[in-house]
Amino acid sequence: MPWRPLFDWWFGPGRTAAEVAQQRHRLWFGYRESQDREAAERFGGEVEQALAGGLDPWGEHPEGWLALTLLLDQLPRMIHRGTPLAFAGDPRALALAREGLVRGWERDLRPIRQVFAYLPLEHAEDLASQELAVERFDRLYRQAPAGERELFAGFLDYAERHRRVIARFGRFPHRNAILGRESTAQETAFLAEPGSSF
Repeated sequence: MPWRPLFDWWFGPGRTAAEVAQQRHRLWFGYRESQDREAAERFGGEVEQALAGGLDPWGEHPEGWLALTLLLDQLPRMIHRGTPLAFAGDPRALALAREGLVRGWERDLRPIRQVFAYLPLEHAEDLASQELAVERFDRLYRQAPAGERELFAGFLDYAERHRRVIARFGRFPHRNAILGRESTAQETAFLAEPGSSF
């Protein structure tokens, strides 16, 4: 499958959700310039193809659907970090996520991979998507084995925190500077608080 190299890089060799998360957490959620550079070198061409619609046929298969979601939602945030292009794939990633959920394709994915099928919902600047993200992450948490509930509780907590920001502001204030949006006084005060950015 053409997305196998991406999956090998993104998810690694771990067998359980806890192993995969332990091995890949810094890649997923930490910033290192070397990681961003590697993402660009290895998958930059595929990201550009995905953004241009050239890989849409991938979305007709559950694993391809997830791979295309990664190329639209996660990798632009690395490759184009700190620029508006970091969010360029978000509308298509959100539409793709919703379409796949209607088809029930996340059921064909291991729980740790389902996390990344739901992240476009968590990244969306609309409350309905945020509510759906929390619902899906809550389901993952409730279905997790006892030894992995803490891991999935963390994903649920982040979904709830994202939802609270959108419920309060209708957008993510930490994106304002990057996207050339003017912050309100309330948003400026919020951005001065610890943990206000994701």
